[in-house]
Amino acid sequence: MNSSATERLRTFIAANFYVPKGQSIEETTSFLDTGIIDSTGVLEIVAFIEREFGIDVKDHELLPSNFDSLAALSAFIHRKKGSDHVLHG
Repeated sequence: MNSSATERLRTFIAANFYVPKGQSIEETTSFLDTGIIDSTGVLEIVAFIEREFGIDVKDHELLPSNFDSLAALSAFIHRKKGSDHVLHG
């Protein structure tokens, strides 16, 4: 996933969720372990990435391994965009 997409994700998370003062959101920062995002927050992220990146997130894809960090989100979006290209390209 390109750095532009990662930065868009980082900006959205910083603007919409509580990030403790002095804590930066690194690519591997666990959103769940740090309390930045809870289960409701995951739904907000889903809505954002569906709108922003034009992908459809299925219920069975709502796993911490896909949504727990910037790196995980970026990899998930990359996989989804790649599979969309294969199916529709």
